[in-house]
Amino acid sequence: MVGKQVEELLGKEENKGLLDELEKASERVEIARRELAEIERQELGAKQVREYVNQLETRASEIEECLQEISAAKSLVEEAERSLSGGSQNEASEKDKERIESIKAAGVCAIVGTLAGLPVSLAQVTSYEQLLLPLAVTFFSCALFGVTFRYAVRRDLDDSNLKTGAIAAFGFVKGLGRLSGGAPLELNPGSILSHGIDGAVYVSQSLLVFGFAAVSLDYCFKVGLISPFPLKASPSENKAE
Repeated sequence: MVGKQVEELLGKEENKGLLDELEKASERVEIARRELAEIERQELGAKQVREYVNQLETRASEIEECLQEISAAKSLVEEAERSLSGGSQNEASEKDKERIESIKAAGVCAIVGTLAGLPVSLAQVTSYEQLLLPLAVTFFSCALFGVTFRYAVRRDLDDSNLKTGAIAAFGFVKGLGRLSGGAPLELNPGSILSHGIDGAVYVSQSLLVFGFAAVSLDYCFKVGLISPFPLKASPSENKAE
């Protein structure tokens, strides 16, 4: 009965208009639902785009920070290179100055030592040609003594033991070297006594030559004509002074 009543109601002409409007309303609802779904989809896409943009901005900020750190590190490296370059130049300059002072010490000792040994050399030769070799040996040995004396004594200008030791070392080496170049030693009292006397004479002559050279160089140190080694005193030496 209910079904028949529904069919009768639907079959009436006045109700057909309502049904049409109901269908149109349903269609509009369906269209609105689809539009709402499309809007929601677009909003979701826009949200994803915003999140992606935020990520890009974050990455850009991180990249900017990295670039700033790289720039700061590069500045530090450049400053370190400049410092190293300046330190290397200063070190090279100090070494050049040390070489100059050593050359001056060698020159003073060579000249003074050669002049001191000249009378001895003159007494041992018969011609000026024979004088050339002993003077050359004395000149170069005194030059080497001057450089060694400067590095050995350093700034201990009042250490007489150190100075005497340097003079004795060079004097004995040079004197005994001359003795070994003479006649061979024989195992008899006469030969031993002769070599002993010759050795004492040679060593005494060498000590005299190197003694004059050392005194002249020590005088140059004290009056400031030549700087002792090193040019700059260490902190401990400054405290001692």
